[in-house]
Amino acid sequence: MAGKKQFDVGVVLDAAMVQFWRAGHAATSVDDLSRTTGLNRSSLYSSFGDKDALYLRCLDRYAARYGTRYDQALSRAPEEPLQAVRAFFEVTLERIADPDVPDGCLVAQTAMASPVLSATIAARATEALGAQCARLRTALNAAGLAGNDADDFAVHLAAVNQSLAVLSRSGASRKQLRTVVDISMGALSHALNARPDPNGAP
Repeated sequence: MAGKKQFDVGVVLDAAMVQFWRAGHAATSVDDLSRTTGLNRSSLYSSFGDKDALYLRCLDRYAARYGTRYDQALSRAPEEPLQAVRAFFEVTLERIADPDVPDGCLVAQTAMASPVLSATIAARATEALGAQCARLRTALNAAGLAGNDADDFAVHLAAVNQSLAVLSRSGASRKQLRTVVDISMGALSHALNARPDPNGAP
């Protein structure tokens, strides 16, 4: 007895994610998704729900994939805070330079399009951005940066990280993107060097 045709869910989600990432939610039709995933409309709906449901799956997959890489980069913040934050930015710069994925950032694109998206999708983008601030704040606290300074730098660094994705879509060169990172790293270095000595030295 012939059964349903099997497919790799991860492969389908990756294909749909790239489609949404490249064209955006509004400009992506179910026909586009069918073409890029290789599944017909009926299979897409029965397996993933409507377009919004599939978009949420893709957004979560994107946030988890790069979130893991950001966490790995920041894991050495207690011992090497500057190197850890620079490694955090390298995750984004490497993604931008990867020819196999579109420019920009799916989370940033979703946040910018929030006014015309469903409340659920908009909230998920806000949650993903909040998670990025939180992981930076945790890393900076571990590096010994004071509470308010850690909060302020976490917001600043997360904003810079998102700006790299936006700038890349507008044609900024890799050198220009690295200059943006270098300026932020200089400010962070100054703040870290201004920390009180834990041993009480002036």
